[in-house]
Amino acid sequence: MAKRPSIEKLFVSKTRLARFIRHNVPKARKYGQRLAICQRCGGTRRHIAKYNLNICGRCFREVAKELGFRKLR
Repeated sequence: MAKRPSIEKLFVSKTRLARFIRHNVPKARKYGQRLAICQRCGGTRRHIAKYNLNICGRCFREVAKELGFRKLR
């Protein structure tokens, strides 16, 4: 198994650091789960976009009462 370059070796030259950053930047997504992120915490699961909320389910449970939602049962 090949060993990954350590941080000390990356800062040898600017071009080597630039190449490392260029090849390790996250891709811009066009579709999928990672596209819809929570505006409050950055989570991607249980995303609620209805009513233009754009928050995850965990954050929704924390702020639902402040937003005016109530439990039916």
